[in-house]
Amino acid sequence: MHLPRRCLSAVALALGFSLAAPAAAQSSAAWPIKPIRMVVNFAAGGSTDIIARSMSTRLSETLGQQVVVDNRVGVGGNIGLEAVARAPADGYTLLHSSDGTILINPFLYKMPVDVARDLDPVAPTAKAAIFFVVRPGLPAKNLAEFVSYARANPGKLNYGSAGNGTLQHVAAEMMMRAANIQVTHVPYKGSQQALVDLLGGQIDFTFDLGGAIPHIKSDKVRLLAVPGPVRSPIFPDTPTMAEAGTNVDITWMSGVYAPAGTPRDIVLRLNREIGRIMHTPETRAMLTSMAAEAVAPMSPEAFAAHQQKARERFGAVVRDAKIRVE
Repeated sequence: MHLPRRCLSAVALALGFSLAAPAAAQSSAAWPIKPIRMVVNFAAGGSTDIIARSMSTRLSETLGQQVVVDNRVGVGGNIGLEAVARAPADGYTLLHSSDGTILINPFLYKMPVDVARDLDPVAPTAKAAIFFVVRPGLPAKNLAEFVSYARANPGKLNYGSAGNGTLQHVAAEMMMRAANIQVTHVPYKGSQQALVDLLGGQIDFTFDLGGAIPHIKSDKVRLLAVPGPVRSPIFPDTPTMAEAGTNVDITWMSGVYAPAGTPRDIVLRLNREIGRIMHTPETRAMLTSMAAEAVAPMSPEAFAAHQQKARERFGAVVRDAKIRVE
């Protein structure tokens, strides 16, 4: 029996689909069969990078493939974020980012990608308080004295951040408005570089993400307040900024993201493994040394909902404070 060419084409097309579907399923089930790239969108040495490297080492052991950290810095974390958002959704490119890039940048930049549309939240990793630290030579022993000094010297104090639009930048802008002071922003390519210049006296203060803890303990920098809802457990005698009279409430959180459309079974496996790794004794000890803690496990959907709610909150802060990126 001879079938018309049109019928043969239809049969071939149908067979093609029937063969392609199992192949895709096998590809997803076999994942990973090659190294995975974990993009970190901030410089090496900062909290986001340290957590990513520790997690990636343990993830490599669990998955049986190397997870390679790739620092892609710039534009407040957008360079790395966009690289991942545009990558193939095959589970071989991931992003570990602090939430400032995810929650704040969409309101500060004209971004070529849509964070909510082009990235799939996979799992949260850690959260921590932010520390408001100043150089020891600054004539301020507490937050009230700092505010008084800043008001008496408008524009003369300068502070460092990990870059325009980062949590540190936003925290300082919030403080300026809450305290009615004017200070000068010095953006860096990472929080570690800002800390180095704070230690060297090139800048007057920063909102630190944990790297300054040993220097606080050795009195190389001075901790004046914690801009979060509660005091830090490792510095319980230091008040929150709200307690000290300047109402700034902002915390830091990091997480893993994948390009939108990454197969669900891969996302779920990563979610489980990352949640387990972040709650091992070794990881908990590492986080404690940074005054951070693992985030309670969340499903990818719960993590996405949490980030969307937080994005709406920060969007309101950016609009109300009229925060701009130069």
